[in-house]
Amino acid sequence: MSTHPGLTDTPLTEDLLRGALHVERTERGVLPHRLPARARAQNTDGQLAMAESQPSGVRIALRTRATVVELDTLPTKRVYAGTPRRPDGVYDLLVDGRLADQAVVTGGNTLTIDMAAGSAEVRPGPAGTLRFSGLPAHLKDVEIWLPHNETTELIALRTDAPVEPAPDRGRAVWLHHGSSISHGSDAAGPTTTWPALAAALGGVELVNLGLAGGALLDPFTARALRDTPADRISLKIGINLVNTDLMRLRAFAPAVHGFLDTIREGHPTTPLLVVSPLLCPIHEDTPGPSAPDLSALGAGKLNFRAAGDPAETAAGKLTLSVIRSELARIVEQRAAEDPHLHHLDGRELYGEADHAELPLPDSLHPDAATHRRIGERFAELAFHSGGPLAVPPAGTPGGAGG
Repeated sequence: MSTHPGLTDTPLTEDLLRGALHVERTERGVLPHRLPARARAQNTDGQLAMAESQPSGVRIALRTRATVVELDTLPTKRVYAGTPRRPDGVYDLLVDGRLADQAVVTGGNTLTIDMAAGSAEVRPGPAGTLRFSGLPAHLKDVEIWLPHNETTELIALRTDAPVEPAPDRGRAVWLHHGSSISHGSDAAGPTTTWPALAAALGGVELVNLGLAGGALLDPFTARALRDTPADRISLKIGINLVNTDLMRLRAFAPAVHGFLDTIREGHPTTPLLVVSPLLCPIHEDTPGPSAPDLSALGAGKLNFRAAGDPAETAAGKLTLSVIRSELARIVEQRAAEDPHLHHLDGRELYGEADHAELPLPDSLHPDAATHRRIGERFAELAFHSGGPLAVPPAGTPGGAGG
């Protein structure tokens, strides 16, 4: 029994969660992960470990008559040394698919990142509680979308009426992989990242493997994509390879082929869309790595610059222009034998005219308004009739539930 009057505890089990590939049992509760345990065991990168544990696209999905829902969580909040504190992560409450409320949880652990020194420190903090009340008393589907940018350990769920897992709505599952922009970067909340917006507009169920700083063609990520059930798949490739200056052109094309080969082992005929980078002026023709602008940090602002030399492209260093050209070539080559493989130039989602109107605030990441534009564009280009990921109506051949 719950110690909260009038409320009953419901165990937080995997069947109540959507969008996570693994749910880790902890001493206090459960921790959703967006990479499976085997992939995490093969990873040695702290940035990727942080990103995959941030539950972008992960939601608690219930059917209930409850009018009150409480959730205890332990968030981990990021602080960048020398810059203003980031806003608390937002929890979005959806009732029958519509945004009904939002809340935050204060407290929690604090991860302080010093970009100038290249260090990070975690300080433990207390768990917190969010409460949604005044919900309609009829039987309804309730979703709590977890903060896309805060690692969130789930400790307890309480309601004033019984709950059960939300039923399968028969919608096609869209599996997406990309960088911090796909992860959510500076979106206003978890249902307004561009993939979440595109999924809502396209009428599909999102599994978001957007991994901030981690879209690096890692074989373990390819295997995770291969092994995850999906009706539609998209891959946004490029910006993180330049950010990290990870590889040269000689390695890039074979790595893309290998990544696609692995996914096709599990999804041989699933519609698969390869998306090249959005416009990012600092790296269009200048290689990485990306580096924090220390002068901006000194003024309390986070901004990035390209630290490479354009002349180094002759030696095979990657730029966004080089990557776009190579991805178009690779997809055209493979599509001759793979009619379900498609390509989208990322500048159709965010290009020069968009940048003139909505510049990237830190020179790398879009703001909330730009996330909305990208999501709307992707839904129109990919999911609507005639698009490469278009979903036929349920019950028709190739449709959800068909």
